[in-house]
Amino acid sequence: MSHIDETPPHMVRIHIDRQPYESPSPTTGAALYTLAAIAPHRELFREAVGDQEDELVERSDTSVQLQQDEHLYSQKEFVLIVNGQHKKWAEPKIAFEQVTHLAFPDPPPPNVVITYTVEYEDGPRRNREGSLIAGKSVYVKNGMIFHVTETGRS
Repeated sequence: MSHIDETPPHMVRIHIDRQPYESPSPTTGAALYTLAAIAPHRELFREAVGDQEDELVERSDTSVQLQQDEHLYSQKEFVLIVNGQHKKWAEPKIAFEQVTHLAFPDPPPPNVVITYTVEYEDGPRRNREGSLIAGKSVYVKNGMIFHVTETGRS
């Protein structure tokens, strides 16, 4: 026989982007995005303890159990390591073109076309390592490493 919890939700104080909110617990990811007016291109993360990865809160009707004084955030400044240099990044994803610009900020002369190879490592669980190709993007995490090399000029 299955047990369905019919306990009504209770209110808890949470913090989203350092602002306090009152929310029922349990609630849904969609309700949290609405509560804090999270922009459509942003994702909401639950702060993890210690070395654990912060947890993505999906913008959906999936149930989310909240704890009193829990902290969540929709943006975070990441430090990415691009060709050995620390670069600050504020979005949860980065595109091929953005990584190549971080690696080589000065554009080539108008009559020169340069192609690049982008390899990455130490990424988040969903894309730990691999290659990034033109037109594609990957999720980032603090300390993620990118190797960008020039592979051709014409």
